[in-house]
Amino acid sequence: MKRRKRKPNPIKKNKKGNNNMKLSTIPFLRICILFCLAIPYGCSVGKYIPEDETLFTGAEITVDSEEEKRALKPVEQELNTLIRPAANSTVLGMRLGLYYHYKAQREKPGFLNKWLNKKFGEEPVYLSDVNTQRIEELMLNRLDNRGFFYSKVSTEIDSTKKYASVNYTAQLPKPYTLEQWKIDKDSLPIYSEIEQAMANTQLKAGERFDLELLKYERERIDGYLKNRGYYNFNPDFLIFEADTNRYENRKFDLFLRLKKGTPEKSIIPYTIDSIAVYPNYSIENDSLPQVSEITEENGIQFIQDEEFFKSKRLEPYILFEKGQKYNSETARLTSNRLAALGSYKFVNIRFNEMDTSSVDNKGLLNADIFLSPLTKRSIRTELQAVTKSNGFAGPGIAVTYNNRNVFNGGETFSLTGNFAYETQLSGGDNAGLTSIAGGLKANLLLPRLVPFSPSRFNYAVPKTKISLGGDILKRSKLYTLTSFNGSFGYTWNANKFVYHELNPISITYVNLTDTTEEFEEILANNSYLSSSFEQQFIAGLNYTFTYNELVDENKDRPIYASTTLDVAGNTLSLLNGGKSTAFGLEYAQYAKADIDFRYYLKWGKENAVVSRLYAGWGIPYGNSSTLPFVKQFYSGGPYSVRAFQIRSLGPGTFRSDEDSTSSFFDQSGNLKLEANLEYRFTIWSYLKGALFVDAGNVWLTNEAEAGEGESEESIAFNRQLTTEGKFGSDWITELGIGVGFGLRVDIQSFVIRFDFASPLQVPYLPEGERIRTPFIDGGSENVIFNFAIGYPF
Repeated sequence: MKRRKRKPNPIKKNKKGNNNMKLSTIPFLRICILFCLAIPYGCSVGKYIPEDETLFTGAEITVDSEEEKRALKPVEQELNTLIRPAANSTVLGMRLGLYYHYKAQREKPGFLNKWLNKKFGEEPVYLSDVNTQRIEELMLNRLDNRGFFYSKVSTEIDSTKKYASVNYTAQLPKPYTLEQWKIDKDSLPIYSEIEQAMANTQLKAGERFDLELLKYERERIDGYLKNRGYYNFNPDFLIFEADTNRYENRKFDLFLRLKKGTPEKSIIPYTIDSIAVYPNYSIENDSLPQVSEITEENGIQFIQDEEFFKSKRLEPYILFEKGQKYNSETARLTSNRLAALGSYKFVNIRFNEMDTSSVDNKGLLNADIFLSPLTKRSIRTELQAVTKSNGFAGPGIAVTYNNRNVFNGGETFSLTGNFAYETQLSGGDNAGLTSIAGGLKANLLLPRLVPFSPSRFNYAVPKTKISLGGDILKRSKLYTLTSFNGSFGYTWNANKFVYHELNPISITYVNLTDTTEEFEEILANNSYLSSSFEQQFIAGLNYTFTYNELVDENKDRPIYASTTLDVAGNTLSLLNGGKSTAFGLEYAQYAKADIDFRYYLKWGKENAVVSRLYAGWGIPYGNSSTLPFVKQFYSGGPYSVRAFQIRSLGPGTFRSDEDSTSSFFDQSGNLKLEANLEYRFTIWSYLKGALFVDAGNVWLTNEAEAGEGESEESIAFNRQLTTEGKFGSDWITELGIGVGFGLRVDIQSFVIRFDFASPLQVPYLPEGERIRTPFIDGGSENVIFNFAIGYPF
């Protein structure tokens, strides 16, 4: 036929394939690459299809029923999951994967065709691969399970010489609905427990028959019984029986009972008769320790060759007691709590039935808890290479020493030392500016509340954290900054998603020394910056609340929210009778709060749109006219607005002299607003891509008090800083906005990130000139490269 000789239009839809056209989930970049590769060769696959085969192009399901379409939508979606196999994928109407497969089957396919087939090729799916009779049987079975008994499914094949699609039609009668349910019980005590479990049943009169719901109810009852001592019970011992004899209008009664022949030991509750704990069990040898010490706490025996873990410290983590009924949930929580200690790599709880006949319809269990310790001491070394968007780059090293179970009570002591060297690689007056940073920090983590008595938290064990550390930062041509910090607080998980951290004691001492004449001049001309360095003593409390649904990988739309409240100086002011100094040091007074909210929209396995909103505000009062420098907000950089260098935004429309070293210090504020939107997708395997837009800035909401004898130059500078940096009603026009794209290497959650960004709105430019064309206006200088480890949010 003449139609055969005509070259197919790769953009035009196939006549028989209109119903199967769909948006491809392949990222846009890959589509472009594949499309470009396909153009030189053409994309028709018809000439490659064997003479005795017909290419399967897809299937559709039509559901006919008197029921409302809204009620049938879940049923229709479920039937679609039964269609097998799936047709070959299409990209803009072209079957590229199939095309590459056919090209690679030639006698001399060539390197390029082999590579394309390996990466993107697909085996052809022919009509002969489709077993329509089997699919009809599966659909009828599924419809029976959903209450649509005596349904009919028919098949129609729509085909041409080379292509074929399948249309399934399901005719659904009126479904069977529940009239009432009953428990077919006798005198066995277990029936009273089953009756209590059924008080929360999802079986409701008027609902259609649903086999999956009945299976769920059996599992739910089984869980209920296992939490009430029925150690040997199994959901298969329960049976639901439907009776339609009383009705003629597709209704049924449901009866629940135990199956005949259910073992006697499965219908009696069990009580824990003894508990033995082995705190130093060797899983490698699978052997019990030589018994040289047996101690007892609250009826629990602790057996160990020597005291590896104090029994009085371990006993509060065990939630079940001698004489209690067996409870599977209590056993699970006990296992979680013991694993959360941080001292054990394996926790194994075994329940053994006592070799005795049941007494008074009750059984007895022995509980043995085997705990296999982690390595007591370990050292971890990290070599780091740092590059920042402000031009600083250099090597670093961090060494951490861990000592687990240091006081035989589950305590973990860690000591971390770090050293880093950075140099300014960019040109200008700042070229050659270097910084040396070092620090030492000690942490002691105790798996209990100190000094409070042990508490039996149901979900997780709260921990007490004591920290003490010191840091030194030396910037050439500027200053040396030493700081000492200490904290005492608590951390705990309220449930799977909620995390709390409370530090009632948080102390920081900052000492600015070895200031150069250049830096002294900066402070003299900027009273706001000078005030932020004056108050060296910060003492207060802070609290963080985090709600994190990302821990549940099954959620398609998880959210993350975290808020922190930081208050300093109130306790010292109260203890000192309102004096402005403590221990001879002027202390800071402020209240600071922030919130970080993120929303993740996921589809497929590798695609997501992530949105983030951040807001923070700090209010100085009492002794303070500004926030301490270490507590101020800044914007710009690889984890902020990526189209601007780190700390280069704000406050407001203010901008420091580009060639001055002061630009690293005065572009901060006490109010911060940021928003980010990022589309993440997979380019290939471990290589990921991203398109993003960021917006944000910092502002001032208060003015620094002028010092005595302040120069006219300083007064003018601070007037400019206050005028340009003050938060006002036109704050939207003062946002730094940027767009960009990124490449990420993501190997098992270790992410190396490369982001390229360019400004869309530059707040420090004159009004009318702030909007720019990204990646075009300003040339190469308008492109900011960000290198970082981990995702930005």
